[in-house]
Order: sequence, then structure tokens, then C-alpha cells
Amino acid sequence: MVLDIVGVVITWIAVAIGAWLLGVYMFKVFSGNRTLLSPVLRPVERACYWAMGVKEEAEQTWIQYTVSVLIVSVVSFLFTYVILRLQDKLPLNPMGFAGVPADLAFNTSVSFTTNTNWQNYTGEATMSYLSQMLALVLHNFLSAAVGVAMAIALFRGISSRSLKTLGNFYVDATRATLYVLLPLSVLIAFILVSQGVVQSIGPYVVAHTVEGANQLIAVGPFASQEAIKDLGNNGGGPFNANSAHPFENPNGLTNQFELFLELLIPFALCVTFGKMVGSIRQGLAIAAAMGILLVAFTAISMYSEQVGNPALTAAGVNQAATSTQAGGNMEGKEVRFGPIYSGMFEATTTGTSTGSVNSGHDSFTPIGGMVALVQMQLGEVDPGGIGAGIYFMLVFVVLSVFIAGLMVGRTPEYLGKKIESKEVRLAALAVLIDVASILGFTAVSVLSPAGLAGPLNAGAHGFSEILYAFSSQTANNGSAFAGLTGNTIYYNITGGAAMWIGRFLEVIPILALAGALAGKKVVPAGAGTFATDRPLFVGLLIGVVLIVGALTFFPALTLGPILEQLQLAAGHLH
Repeated sequence: MVLDIVGVVITWIAVAIGAWLLGVYMFKVFSGNRTLLSPVLRPVERACYWAMGVKEEAEQTWIQYTVSVLIVSVVSFLFTYVILRLQDKLPLNPMGFAGVPADLAFNTSVSFTTNTNWQNYTGEATMSYLSQMLALVLHNFLSAAVGVAMAIALFRGISSRSLKTLGNFYVDATRATLYVLLPLSVLIAFILVSQGVVQSIGPYVVAHTVEGANQLIAVGPFASQEAIKDLGNNGGGPFNANSAHPFENPNGLTNQFELFLELLIPFALCVTFGKMVGSIRQGLAIAAAMGILLVAFTAISMYSEQVGNPALTAAGVNQAATSTQAGGNMEGKEVRFGPIYSGMFEATTTGTSTGSVNSGHDSFTPIGGMVALVQMQLGEVDPGGIGAGIYFMLVFVVLSVFIAGLMVGRTPEYLGKKIESKEVRLAALAVLIDVASILGFTAVSVLSPAGLAGPLNAGAHGFSEILYAFSSQTANNGSAFAGLTGNTIYYNITGGAAMWIGRFLEVIPILALAGALAGKKVVPAGAGTFATDRPLFVGLLIGVVLIVGALTFFPALTLGPILEQLQLAAGHLH
């Protein structure tokens, strides 16, 4: 167990080093400065602008930027929907899979367009190679690039000196793809192949078992998908078992490497933000708040799973870690990883918007499962998804400086820009959109026959399964309490709506906030200016994130995991 904890700490140290290096690099990329890859990629970049009919120097207002985001997303959604529906008539389908049903194709297309990658299907038994490589991987890159672009737009709004434009969405998304996501994904894919992650376009392999039966083993072009799946915080794996499958995650090294990839860009964007606003301390303050929350939630998850099931303890079962067993709650977990690495993976995948899993979240202890729920309900800001994490954390920054201004009796400011009623309303609206989607869809589901037909469990855990589904989909996470039967017309449609709301309805107030801040003049700091790069502000920011989440979701959590934990401790669950 001690060695496992050492592995956790080493992974976090590697993330800190990698994020610093990548964050500085991304600052150069999005500032239009020359980088090491420019001699090779700059001609390709220019060719992309020519093909799209985009003028590189053309600036966009927040409205134009938002419209561009929506147009690209809608067109790519329709493209994916058509591919899935017609996959039985298209090439690279050696297993002869049928076209995807309309409601499932809708849910899946929305899911990958929004960077959620929620999967109401078994990947190896539903999707052709063409669907995986073209329709789904397209969004693994595009949705990640869109998230980065929106974050960069908000950075410009905060850092600009009374400009009214946010850059150009098409330029930002192109640079995110060409200079960051593609080259890193190629390198990562080779590393994963070297460790045993499968990469093939041949038909599935037939294995002859010792009992004399035949077993069909799914293979495919999966190392390349695994690379962008983790780097881009996508999470949707080609196998139903996701990162618990040895063809996706063969060993302890790949497990920690994939966690490193999930955290890399979200923390790197904090460094990029600091460089863009001219104060690296501002970026590090946000990274510190994110990191403290992540470490705390990871510790709770690991502890809850290592302590184990209280009902089994009461029955006299030994759940202690020994030299021959990992101990703790091993239900739904891979023996290769055990409770510590499974708990870290859960906290990381829901702290980001990745949603990949190396264990069954539905089998976690109630408190362990609640860690995933709370992280998603807080807006996934520890550190959050690629781009989405930091732009949602900056929403909380606006609320925090507003509260600080009220406490000291002066107009709140952030980086020299006054935070007034318009900015506060937009920030509050962004938070309330998530809340309304999660709690609204959950309420409807527990009151409707179609919704109640989904969970496989009754009582508090069944409620948690429904709450988890809409928390995950609204937060664009994609992980699940797998006890919920999601592939129904009801859950495909409501889930698709929740994912769309969580991504694109929310983007409107956030980009409007960027536009509002971009038009403000910078006011010199005075003696009464509240410093936003100090430990006091980090503590205030963490407090605001937790208090907003507690006030909003505590009643729902009480009906789900908290009640279940009390029942389990009292021996009322069987």
C-alpha cells in the first residue's frame, strides 16, 4: 500500500513538471509565436485556413466566436450521426455490425460532440472500425480543441486592454489540434503500443480455449484512440470495460501514464493563463486551488475503498492489506490496480471530464462513489476537463472576488477589471444552468415510469444511479454507475439533452462573460485591491466552490450516497 501511495505522489510530481513545460509551449502557440514545430506545421496551418476560407488575422466578437463554436459543433454532430446510422453500408466493418439505431445514434453523436463520450452501448459489439476511427475519433480531437479554444478566448477577455474581440475560433481550434493534440497523440500512441495496447485493423481473433470452445477476442485500432481519449479528456473507450481492459490499460505503468495524460492539459492551461495575463502567480493560484481539491478528493476515495465494506467488517471478513492481498473493497476492481490506484483513477477521471474508468464506480463504497458525484456536481474544476475546467473555475473566481468585494466594502476587481453586476449575473447563470440540468432531469426521472425503469437497484443506490447519470452527462464527464440501463429511448433522449445543455447552453454566458471583460479598461491596483495570487484568495476560492456545491446538491446527496452509507453501517443493506 505504501508503494502505491508513492506511485500516486510520483504521478502528481510528473504532472506538475509536464504542465509547466506544456503550459509555456501553449502560450507561444496561441500567441502566434514561433515554436519548435513551426517549420513543419506552419505551412499546414496556412493550408487549413485557405481550405476553410478563414482569414487568420480576422478577429471575432464574443457573439461571432460563440456562433462559430455552435456551427462547427452542429455540423460535426450531423456528420457523426449519418456515419453511425449508415455504418452497415460503409467500409471497414469486418464484423458486419448493423447501423446504429436512431435514438442511440443521437445520444452517441451528442456525447462525442460535447466531449462527454457517454456510451450507452458496448463498443466492441456495436461500432465498426470506420465509426471508431472517423466519426468518434474526429470528435476526440475536435471537442477537445473546442474546449481549449473557449478557454483561450476567456483568457484574452480577461487579459485584453479594452479590446472588444476574443481572437478567432477557427484559428484557435486549428492551432490546438495541429500544435498540441496531434503531435502529442502520435507520441503517446507509440508509447502505449510499446506497453501492449492493441493497434490493428484486422478482424477479431478467434481463440481456442482449453475447454475446446471458441472465443472471439475483440481487437482494433485502439492505441491511437487511447492516446487522444486520455489526453483530450474524452474517456470513451472502444471496450465496454474501458481502462480496466488489458488491451487498453495493460499494466501499472500504463495506468499511471494514463492518469498523467488526463491531468496534463487542464493543469497546463493554468500556466498558459498566467502567461497570457502577465502574471504567472495568477495561474499558479488557480492551479493550487484545483490541486488542493483534487488531492483531498483523491485521499477520501482511496481511504474509503482501502478501509472496505463496513458490512463485511461486521461479518468478520478480513479486509486489511497484507503481503498477499490488496485488502479493502475489491468488488468491481482489477487485482492489477487494487483500491489505491482505483480510488485515484476515480477521483482523477471525475475531477477532469475524462470519464474513463479502471474499476466499476457502481461497486464503490457509498462515500467513495459520492466523491465522483461531488466532483462532477462542482463543475469539474479540480482541474476539470480540457479547457472547460479552467473556464468554469474562472467563473468561480468572478464570484469569489465579488464576495471579497462585499466583505471589504469596495467594488470587486480581478486583474484590474471591475467586476460589476453584469459579470456576476453571467457567472451565476453559468452555475445555475448545470444545477437546473442535473436536478431537473433527476427529478423528472424519479417521478416517471420510463425513468424508474432504468436503475437496476432500488432505494438510495437506485436514486444515486439516476443522479450520477445526469451529473455525469451535464458535466460532460461520461463515466457511469453502470447499474443504470441507459440504452432506452427515454435515457438516450434526456441524456443527450443534458449533455448538450452542459456544453453549449453553458458556453453562451461564459463567452458573454469573456466579451464583457474584454471591453473593460484596466484599473491600476490600489492599496485596497484584494490580491488574487495569495494563499488567502486560494482558500476563499476553494470555499466558494465547496459552499456553492454544498448548498445546491447536499439534499440530493443525502437521499443517495449519504443515506446508503448510514444504512450500510447500520447493517440494513444486504
